[in-house]
Amino acid sequence: MWNPSGPAPRCWVEGSSALKVGAWPQRVPGTVPPVTRFPERLARPELYAAAYPWMAVSRRLEEQLIELFQKGLARGTVTLSIGNEATTVGMALPLRPKRDVVSLLHRDFGAHLVLGTSPYAMVCQYLANADSPTHGREGNVHHGDANSRRFPMMSHLGKMLSLVVGGTWAARRHGEEVFGLAVIGDGGSSTGEFHEALNLAAVQRVPVLFLVENNHYSFSTPTHAQYRCRRLSDRSKGYGIPGRTIDGTDPWKVYSAVWDSLAAMAESPGPVLLECMSIRLRGHAAYDKAEYVSGQELEKWLRRDPLPSTRRQLLEISGFSEARVAEIEADVEEQVRAAVADALRAPRCQATSQEWRVFAESSPAPVKPFRMAKAKNGEAVQRALAYLLENSPRALLAGLDVGRYGSAFKTCKGLFDRFGADRVIDMPLCESAIMGFALGASQVGAEPIIEFQFADFSTETVSQLGLNAGTWYFRTGQPAPILVRLPCGGGLTMGAFHSGEYEGLWSQFPGLKLLYPATPQETFEALVAGFYDRNPCLVFEHKLLYWSTSGPIDFDGDLTAVWRPRRYAEGSELTLVAFGAMVPYALTAAEGCGRSVEVWNPFVLEPMDLGPICESVEKTGRLLVVQECGPGQGLGNRVIAEISRSCAKRLRAAPRLIAGKDMPVPFATELESYFRPNAERIAAGIAELTAEDRT
Repeated sequence: MWNPSGPAPRCWVEGSSALKVGAWPQRVPGTVPPVTRFPERLARPELYAAAYPWMAVSRRLEEQLIELFQKGLARGTVTLSIGNEATTVGMALPLRPKRDVVSLLHRDFGAHLVLGTSPYAMVCQYLANADSPTHGREGNVHHGDANSRRFPMMSHLGKMLSLVVGGTWAARRHGEEVFGLAVIGDGGSSTGEFHEALNLAAVQRVPVLFLVENNHYSFSTPTHAQYRCRRLSDRSKGYGIPGRTIDGTDPWKVYSAVWDSLAAMAESPGPVLLECMSIRLRGHAAYDKAEYVSGQELEKWLRRDPLPSTRRQLLEISGFSEARVAEIEADVEEQVRAAVADALRAPRCQATSQEWRVFAESSPAPVKPFRMAKAKNGEAVQRALAYLLENSPRALLAGLDVGRYGSAFKTCKGLFDRFGADRVIDMPLCESAIMGFALGASQVGAEPIIEFQFADFSTETVSQLGLNAGTWYFRTGQPAPILVRLPCGGGLTMGAFHSGEYEGLWSQFPGLKLLYPATPQETFEALVAGFYDRNPCLVFEHKLLYWSTSGPIDFDGDLTAVWRPRRYAEGSELTLVAFGAMVPYALTAAEGCGRSVEVWNPFVLEPMDLGPICESVEKTGRLLVVQECGPGQGLGNRVIAEISRSCAKRLRAAPRLIAGKDMPVPFATELESYFRPNAERIAAGIAELTAEDRT
């Protein structure tokens, strides 16, 4: 048996005469004392010796944060893990920092410490000062280290689970022996993405431990109002995976269950669902008095408080003397005091010193040229995808029916046979989890291409794509290179839910790049440039143009030259700007109207460069913008507003917008034809606008 009076346990710093918490440098976030990790296993006496100092420093730091909150110094909501220390420390101890893929939640304070965050960095995060891990940009619990595979959480519960699935899958695909830990609360287990992520992990056989921290309340909602099953782990049966419920107030039981799960997943890859019955000894956050918890219930929980319980185990099972435990606790107090004192002295954030950028730097080198004498837009998509999969070994294509079927519009035809099922992946029907999967995979070296069957279905991913992937670089400093394909638009009599464009919607989220090609050349360039960019890039592919528009592809490999507006015709009397399938109509109208019309496609919708189009308007003095969707749904009014501000003195007539109706796209052919602008309406607009003259 391990001798507690002998050398320090192997889970801590070698050679120390006492069990020290303060082994990591105060101002070096990410440095962690050596800890025995999987596949090595701690004996029970060693585990309590390892866990208690982490649990104690977690508790004392959070108690200090409550005081700082009451003094107005700690910012935000200050959600607390007091009572959850056994679960959060026990689950983290077997994991390998910077190797295993992890997503922690707001009650996992101790796990952040075990996995590499210093007490100083944790306090700085709550104080929102200049030394905080997020540089004051993110809420106090929304932190992590994406570069070390510890993904920062977002408040949309459930959304982080699929990131762990994607990151773990990608690492495994690249030959790494890696596991995932995806943490969720009892309330978060009611969200749709909880189901989506578990099902996706089960189907793809990804070794992720889904750990549910059940503390009996989701904010103030008790579990009897949250679910009807006896145990949340019973849900594992529906996914064909192992499930288990354990006592989450004993770090040994948590550690053992997690270690056993890792061992089982090493033997047979696939997910495991583990429910830890924990407690919450404070309200949801520092401002919450938890009056919804009865005195009897609270008294029962206090008797299960994991900190004094683990202290007793340290004395009784690990064989520590009272004096040695007191020494540990004194060291904890000193570490906490020093961390708080140093953090209070740290400088405040300064707006002038921040890097106010939502896009990662992206200056890709030239790539292989590609030429094709004649292609339709759909063929341009096929050739671009084949080009990317052939030239980028870590590229993968995922979506619904992209495999043998070749996707709904056959733009992926032949790719499955050529590149195989591990690179052209048919996914379950779970758009949000697919997007989270892609974001997680992008952080572990994969290069995902995601196809939505219809742009309309991308609305399922507003949180995941718009709020999570779009803000990823700003929040973490890490790029999120993802290419998203959106077959969009009407004209094929598919009605609402299958005919929207949604470029206006997606332009509202900072950090997303948007491209809307019209020709085969532009389609090929948009997909290739979007893929090699270091940011989430959305390419809108108008379905009506897939098999109706033909033209050459002559791509010279210069990716930087792609990001510019496209001019199709020169003119002197009017500047005509069109999006998507409106481009062919605009060209037809311009050619037959008897006026000198300059026709443009902005092409890059975000970040939009209107400089060349402004120069055109300064020359012509008139601006007509055409979009398929309704006036309030697209970007036409934005183009008019920005050009009007820049060219007000040169405008000879008020700019005009031709658009569809602000309503869903109707189904019947006659109704859809009336809904969508056409060449005749555009020609009429040209005639009316050129007849006006302010000068």
